[in-house]
Amino acid sequence: MHRRTFLAGLSGLTIAAVGATSAARAQGAPVTLTVGYAKVAHIAPIILISDALKAQGVDLKLVEFARYADARTALQAGSLDLATIGPADIPISLANGSDSLVGLMGVGSSPKYVIGGKGVKLDSWDDIKGKKIAIAPGSAVWFQFAATLIEKGIPYNSFQAINIQGGGANFDQALEKGEVDAIVTWEPFESVPVMKGYGFFAKNLDYSTSKAAGAELGMLAANRKQIAGKEAAVQKFVSAYVKEMTTLGASPAAFGKAIQQLTGLDADISLRIAEIIKLGPVVTPDQLKRQAKAFNELGVIPKDVTGQIDGAWDASYLDKAMKS
Repeated sequence: MHRRTFLAGLSGLTIAAVGATSAARAQGAPVTLTVGYAKVAHIAPIILISDALKAQGVDLKLVEFARYADARTALQAGSLDLATIGPADIPISLANGSDSLVGLMGVGSSPKYVIGGKGVKLDSWDDIKGKKIAIAPGSAVWFQFAATLIEKGIPYNSFQAINIQGGGANFDQALEKGEVDAIVTWEPFESVPVMKGYGFFAKNLDYSTSKAAGAELGMLAANRKQIAGKEAAVQKFVSAYVKEMTTLGASPAAFGKAIQQLTGLDADISLRIAEIIKLGPVVTPDQLKRQAKAFNELGVIPKDVTGQIDGAWDASYLDKAMKS
């Protein structure tokens, strides 16, 4: 064999080998999904699915946020592939001219009670008049609370709204110090004051029952551009999440342990929360439409985006997950 012919053949074999190796790496390379989440009880399934996803070729990178609104901002900016956000975040994004977000599924529901400070009278909605109530303006729970007040005919200016920034622990601190009479917050920061004795559930002030918002606790959403080409990985994520959510939903004890692992709370508080929250994909496009209309009327968002909601929802991932 001539030297030139030999080298040409060797070169061809080398190129073929490199190509085969590259193809093999591409085929077996894990896909990374960057997912934003809040350290709240009803998101507990998200910390239990990494191993299952890794076995399927998906690396899960979790990024913690103090509030849904912060996760929404990062998701909308393209810093995340998926995130846990509030349903109202979809109408907010659309009203601000962005169609980058798409809702995938809800994550849970529960009663939502105003948490009163020790010794504060909160027997009826009329009792909030004149009270100092801590709120997180623009948050999912604030939307629920405000929508309920509208439906019950309670003027929003009948109480003193105290805006609290940062995580839910700041609400509990304000209540414990007596700086506010009541708080409107989220788990685990609802149960902590009750379990520690400086707060109580004002059970006649349930703001999960409004027609506009309902009892939802949040949802999973994606950035359209970020998940382009990663659809198979997103499906594996949703399927793994739904499977773990179903398992925890059937066992308060297991759910309580997951909450404890996620939040670092005591076991008794974690179990108490697990017995209240109902895990499940409760959010629907119709619910988002009601929120979009109500919050436009409330003046929170600049226009009614009800007609755009269907285009900002993709139920296909959940449908496949429920069938698998």
